[in-house]
Amino acid sequence: MERPKMAELESLETAAEHERILREIERKRRIPGSEQPLRGLGQGCCLWPLCCAGKNIVLIYGMCSLLFPLFPQNQVTDTNRKLQNEGKELILAMEELRQCRLQQRNISATVDKLTLCLPVLEMYSKLREQMKSKRHYPALKTLEHLEHTFLPQVSHYRFCKVMVDNIPRLRQEIRELSMSDLKDFLESIRKHSDRIGETAMKQVPGAQDLVDFSPVYRCLHIYSVLGARETFESYYRKQRRKQARLVLQPPSNMHETLDGYRKYFNQIVGFFVVEDHILHTTQGLVNRAYIDELWEMALSKTIAALRTHSVSKSPAELSSACWGLHSPPAALQGYGFPVNQLFEMLLEIQDQYSETLLKKWAGVFRTILDSDNYSPIPVSDEEVYRKIVGQFPFQDAELEKQPFPKKFPFSEFVPKVYSQIKEFIYACLKFSEDLHLSSTEVDDMIRKSTNLLLTRTLSNCLQNVIKRKNVGLTELVQIIINTTHLEKSCKFLEEFITNITNVLPETVHTTKLYGTTTFKDARHAAEEEIYTNLNQKIDQFLQLADYDWMAPEPGSRASDYLVDLIGFLRSTFAVFTHLPGKVAQTACMSACKHLSTSLLQLLLEAEVRQLTLGALHQFNLDVEECEQFARSGPVPGFQGDTLQLAFIDLRQVSLFVLGWWASSLASYQIPADKSGVGNHLWLGGWLP
Repeated sequence: MERPKMAELESLETAAEHERILREIERKRRIPGSEQPLRGLGQGCCLWPLCCAGKNIVLIYGMCSLLFPLFPQNQVTDTNRKLQNEGKELILAMEELRQCRLQQRNISATVDKLTLCLPVLEMYSKLREQMKSKRHYPALKTLEHLEHTFLPQVSHYRFCKVMVDNIPRLRQEIRELSMSDLKDFLESIRKHSDRIGETAMKQVPGAQDLVDFSPVYRCLHIYSVLGARETFESYYRKQRRKQARLVLQPPSNMHETLDGYRKYFNQIVGFFVVEDHILHTTQGLVNRAYIDELWEMALSKTIAALRTHSVSKSPAELSSACWGLHSPPAALQGYGFPVNQLFEMLLEIQDQYSETLLKKWAGVFRTILDSDNYSPIPVSDEEVYRKIVGQFPFQDAELEKQPFPKKFPFSEFVPKVYSQIKEFIYACLKFSEDLHLSSTEVDDMIRKSTNLLLTRTLSNCLQNVIKRKNVGLTELVQIIINTTHLEKSCKFLEEFITNITNVLPETVHTTKLYGTTTFKDARHAAEEEIYTNLNQKIDQFLQLADYDWMAPEPGSRASDYLVDLIGFLRSTFAVFTHLPGKVAQTACMSACKHLSTSLLQLLLEAEVRQLTLGALHQFNLDVEECEQFARSGPVPGFQGDTLQLAFIDLRQVSLFVLGWWASSLASYQIPADKSGVGNHLWLGGWLP
């Protein structure tokens, strides 16, 4: 800084000195005799400043005349002309130099301006490239930088005004393009909610990682920068509500397959997994109140759909419904959603599933019982024998020793019913596996369901068979035998359940099977039916009784109807050989008592007002036939004359009548004559 200032001062001083010398020359010219002093100044000191100062040539001539009286003026003129001619090229060169320097200055200024404009143009090009590649959020940032940093530096250029005028359109274009990306995102998650939910229900972490949420984040940032965040939030929530309604609308054929339920619930879980992630990764795009509102809507619609689709459905369909309903609560509970209502619905469908299974097996049992021949199963070879033993746990050393062919004591419905009980248990197990319950819960559910199957379903089927009008004594006897063996098999069912659930029966709160009660009740009902059936058969035979109470002579043997009746009883009780002893004895005693009472009623009925001694002896023959039957031991196990006691009242009445007759004839000394007057007894005096 100091050196330029000093040079400038020296230049100013030199110029001032030259001006002083010129003034001095002018003054000397006007004073006579002043030439010599001027000459003393020297040529170098006077002429050069004048030339440099560009003064009039006349003045220069005067100066030269004054200093050099002998200097020719023409020569000066020629010299000047030569100089002028020769200086033209220099002047032209100087002009060219001036023009070059001007162009250089212009170029330099242009370069400076272009240097200032190029970043703006580069930034604008970058903006267009970002928009073309759908990098909308960086494009918006570039646009903001361009508008506030670069364009103000070149605001006086026309292209800048074009860019400034174009900025609102670019902003709107970015907004629309980002919204288009959001719409694509919404469509994508609607299609992939099934896969997201499937992953979440496996309770594998990272189900939300299957989704690229960047379009949501970018669009949210873009709308926030544009000052339209509320518009974006409103649009997003509105669209997701619409999607929620679509997801919650079950397809009409959902109940037909497990995949139908699986897809329905996968989509629901997938929807809420996405919304939960949005809740925790964005600031206010959705809030807890919005999530709770959607969840309440989902609960009400899901439960209503399940109730509609679970009415009168098959076990397989209900199992599918239960599977679908159990997995979503387990998955969604991990995301903090309240799922109590879904678990309550699950219990409701479980009960309905159990009832549907019971109805299905009721039909199975009815088919088995209706198609059974109620005869012991014949076995012709070892293969058939082992097959049946494999189906039903039966062990009998005596039967093992017998040669083929031989017979099992039970009919075919025993192994079939036993196998179907196991199938029912398997169905319950399969159902419980879909519910992901603990082993204890599975064991409890299976046992309770099996108890219902035994005490209600199978019991009702057995009772219906027993109470049928066309059931015979042989069928009833076989039912008693069958239920006895099924009762013994209950312990094997207990072991079967223990083996598949791995829960020991000694465990606290373990439910016991009530199969023994079911089969005992059925057996008792069959026994009562046998007693009733026997009595009805006896009554049918007694209806054939046609006593001629006025017969003069008795027959040679018991009445035909009674002989047939005794023969029937003998053959019937022969079938009772496989019955428990008390059952056969009770049936035999009941039949004998009923026969005794019925015969007594025949004798004492109101229509019999008189009878002959022959008729009385015929009746006595029938009583003796009954007593003979009792003494023959039709059913083993009676002690002494226990069975004969069934006819004791009948015998006493018979003896009483005969004894009273004899005593009456002796008292009145009435002889028997051919007219038979003494053989007639008037019963009006002692009959009621």
